[in-house]
Amino acid sequence: MALGLIGGLLFTFLSGFGFWYAIWFWLLFVIMLASYIFMGTIQSASTLMQEGKFDEAEKRLDMTVKPNWLYKTYRALFFLLKGSMAMQRKDNDTAEMWLNKAQGIELPSDDEKAMVALQLASINANRGKWAVAEKHHRTLKNLTIRTPQIKEQVAEFDKMMKNKGAIKQASRMNRGGVPIKPGGKRRRPKIR
Repeated sequence: MALGLIGGLLFTFLSGFGFWYAIWFWLLFVIMLASYIFMGTIQSASTLMQEGKFDEAEKRLDMTVKPNWLYKTYRALFFLLKGSMAMQRKDNDTAEMWLNKAQGIELPSDDEKAMVALQLASINANRGKWAVAEKHHRTLKNLTIRTPQIKEQVAEFDKMMKNKGAIKQASRMNRGGVPIKPGGKRRRPKIR
């Protein structure tokens, strides 16, 4: 954008050639500006995230000044990336907020829809909100997933949902391995 703007200004005002000699610079500037406004920094941020450079990816993603101006698909991917980064930092409340925003917008493919539903189901299962996790799990079942990594993650989550009774029981256990009964008073030991 800087090259197009500087070249356009130089050729238009300082060189004496006029606007028509600078049209290619101005065109470059307008195209780059429009791509920044409507597509943001999603592509470069997702590339950095795939390389495992989460801090750099978050800084790159934050360069998108107005996420609401992004084209609908890119806006959904922006929210998906923000949610994924929040999950990497173990900030589940923020991740859930971003992922719900992404789910509210039309995602481009079933793979992206599956990623969002899987992450939301995982967050809610970890919190013990099994009904909400089951709702997202049903959403996963209705999608046609093509990416092998996502298929594997869905299969692992299926196994976890089948064993949710054991997981609930384990969460109710205390340190001694005895289930804690809800309600009631604890008996005091006899004093000798």
